[in-house]
Amino acid sequence: MSTSDLDRQIETLKRCELIKESEVKALCQKAKELLVEEGNVQRVMAPVTLVGDIHGQFFDVMELFRVGGDIPETNYLFIGDFVDRGFYSVETFLLLLALKVRYPDRITLIRGNHESRQITQVYGFYDECLRKYGSVNVWRYCTDIFDFLSLSALIEDRVFAVHGGLSPSVSTLDQIRKLDRKLEVPHDGAMCDLLWSDPEEIDGWGLSPRGAGYLFGSDVVQQFNHVNKIDLICRAHQLVMEGYKPMFDDTLVTIWSAPNYCYRCGNVAAVLELDENLSRNFKVFESAPQEARGVPTKSTRPSYFL
Repeated sequence: MSTSDLDRQIETLKRCELIKESEVKALCQKAKELLVEEGNVQRVMAPVTLVGDIHGQFFDVMELFRVGGDIPETNYLFIGDFVDRGFYSVETFLLLLALKVRYPDRITLIRGNHESRQITQVYGFYDECLRKYGSVNVWRYCTDIFDFLSLSALIEDRVFAVHGGLSPSVSTLDQIRKLDRKLEVPHDGAMCDLLWSDPEEIDGWGLSPRGAGYLFGSDVVQQFNHVNKIDLICRAHQLVMEGYKPMFDDTLVTIWSAPNYCYRCGNVAAVLELDENLSRNFKVFESAPQEARGVPTKSTRPSYFL
């Protein structure tokens, strides 16, 4: 796949237009060759901009790039949940994948709980692939890629990024590094917890109302950060009306990057810019203006959402 082919595909996808199924297959194969070399705890250099859930809200991702800067000028780390719920999961995920293949050192993608065969069959991505391409092939190519995505990232050995949170099965980053990630997200265990868990104002561990992962308190975060010599856990996974939410004396922050989530929640979104000294700057943004949006042909959003 040539650079000119990739640039053409990126321009097509930036217009929220589809690329050919054969191009998706080749793109996914190339992405797999890159991702297989990345670790479960992928090292990332600062400066970098961290992005939370985007959920197929394509025009809001374009707004995010307008606010945060384009790739390759800006280095990005996306913390999972690229697909489902929004109207344009296909175009959103393929654009990020094409950017990853074109600029592998300028964009890092880690796995969210929605990067899963089972979840995408319920919350929209499967149906969207079927409707837009007329077969399930593109969904298969993309969900195969999900299995190769890193589970977490470590920025300058000081900031740990993960989609959901911590696990009672994991006390060190080395334990995450030893996991076999190249599979469908399990229903329980360390890999599941990393993608599903949530912080809560409790002591220790609690049962999660999601039915997967755990709730974990400030003492758990303090211990994990101390043992692994990190200053901050940056995660996504939970809708935050203000776009971001620091907790536990600024040792953990939740970032949410899908404004007006599901096109009805009324929230703002945020990204977190870390400079070369890891100083934090939250950029808050609203959903893309109406004139920048296409009109979806059919709602893919289920009525129920977490």
